[in-house]
Amino acid sequence: MDKVYNDATAALDGVLRDGMTIMAGGFGLCGIPENLIAAIRAAGTKDLTVISNNCGVDGFGLGVLLANRQIRKMKSSYVGENKEFERQYLSGELELEFNPQGTLAERIRAGGAGIPGFYTKTGVGTVIAEGKEHKEFEGETYILETGLVADLAIVKAWKGDAQGNLIYRKTARNFNPMMATAATVTIAEVEEIVAVGDLDPDQIHTPGIFVQRIIQGTHEKRIEQRTVRERA
Repeated sequence: MDKVYNDATAALDGVLRDGMTIMAGGFGLCGIPENLIAAIRAAGTKDLTVISNNCGVDGFGLGVLLANRQIRKMKSSYVGENKEFERQYLSGELELEFNPQGTLAERIRAGGAGIPGFYTKTGVGTVIAEGKEHKEFEGETYILETGLVADLAIVKAWKGDAQGNLIYRKTARNFNPMMATAATVTIAEVEEIVAVGDLDPDQIHTPGIFVQRIIQGTHEKRIEQRTVRERA
């Protein structure tokens, strides 16, 4: 089945609705589905709950949805690169559910695997554990974390084919593959769409069964924090 759409707007048609939960892949500004994010901004879909490791930066990535006041709640691990995020959170305009990074990744993986919850030692004795079930295993205390699922996952891959099979490259493999399994609808944007059969089956990270729609996009290779030093 051909799952290729002409562009991000077409791929999102009939999927978006106010109040939905969206998983957005990537790590920092690496491997983010920037074309799909831009199309969501243009659509004006609001009251969104977004599950993502971070929230982009001011003016780029998920930061554009924040600036447009489309996100109601974030479930994240790291949000320190976005001044507008800080402003909205401290002013009470934005809800935030903080997660240790590994816990967030495992919650998404568990959701995609149909696992409703799991116990972890991460966060025991901290504010992360407040209000959560505690249980002892072999004399050690663990807290219960629940799996995460979404209405829509938007992911970014390096290569894909018309059947939705995906290959990620390096850091872009963080969060994207697990999110692709944990949503009702998964839309992928890729740097290159190749013919069916061109991808080595042993190298495919996300099988096409998890992907409903795919687009080829153009991508800006931004550096999140550019630092320079004088040569010795």
